[in-house]
Amino acid sequence: MPIKRIGIWQTAFLGDAVLTLPLLQSLAGSFPDSEVYFFVRQGLKPVFETDPRYRVVEFDKYGRDRGLKGIARMVSRVRNLNFDLWLSPHASLRSAIISFSSGADKRIGYNHPLHNRVAFTTTVSRRFNELDEIERILELVNPLNLGHRETWPDIILSREAKDKADEFWHNNIRGKTLGIHPGSTWPTKKWPVEYFAEVIRMAGDLPETQVIMFAGPGEEGIVEEIISSISNTKHVINLAGKLNLPELAAFLARLDCYLTNDSGPMHLAWPQGVSTIAMFGPTTRNLGFFPRGESATVLETDLHCRPCGLHGHKTCPEKHHRCMKDILPETVMARIKEKLDG
Repeated sequence: MPIKRIGIWQTAFLGDAVLTLPLLQSLAGSFPDSEVYFFVRQGLKPVFETDPRYRVVEFDKYGRDRGLKGIARMVSRVRNLNFDLWLSPHASLRSAIISFSSGADKRIGYNHPLHNRVAFTTTVSRRFNELDEIERILELVNPLNLGHRETWPDIILSREAKDKADEFWHNNIRGKTLGIHPGSTWPTKKWPVEYFAEVIRMAGDLPETQVIMFAGPGEEGIVEEIISSISNTKHVINLAGKLNLPELAAFLARLDCYLTNDSGPMHLAWPQGVSTIAMFGPTTRNLGFFPRGESATVLETDLHCRPCGLHGHKTCPEKHHRCMKDILPETVMARIKEKLDG
């Protein structure tokens, strides 16, 4: 039976959605006559909707789509689209219910947790301790025997977002740029604010280098705290909370170097070839969610307590937070200079 419509369900965080793009690209390339739908969490659609290879649908799981009524509403919407093939790298019970109810003849998911074995017609091993996340997600297409498979996320930005970045650079930037994003959803993933401040102070001594501060909604206070502790901020531009996600991606693409915690915006930078320095504390590179490519650098400390989870915690379980505190500003600045001089 021909596959006319394909659904991919990934309603986790921004970074997870970006890491799912190679799966979508592989499916779109293998089934060029099929319609590919990408289901993402509320707020992420603007990042992905510019790509003509698939359609994007948002799921507001913490708003109007929360609870049983929200699930029922999404199930109805999904079933009306008459999918032939359904894949889900998201393994929550809610995702399993929607996948099971999708009506697709072929549904592919991971074999754990156990409820997935009921939700999907075909399951595969995630091979968590063997593969990086992109390759783990691509395990889902193994039953399809695809001849076309991609492993690099392709982020296609709108002309409007690119034009805004171009205009900003033309009007405000002279010399090289160091972008800094000090926020993260998880508190223990955040490098200390005083360390960020020290890096910004040292950046002030670099010739013709401007620092651009980024932050998402609700993170503006962190940037204000950092900037307020620095006496000389002439080389600092504060864009915290001033950009939407497509604009953020476009601005990141113009940077000479990007310093970030392990966060969603990190995954908007490295796919575009941006020289990225990512600090991993409670999480580790070995978990597979790291920035890829020769231009990406992961800084981490070897401690017996790492990793302490897939995402980190609100507070350090060991009460010392050495995983982040032991990554010193001097070490980070040395890597920044390497990238700016490269």
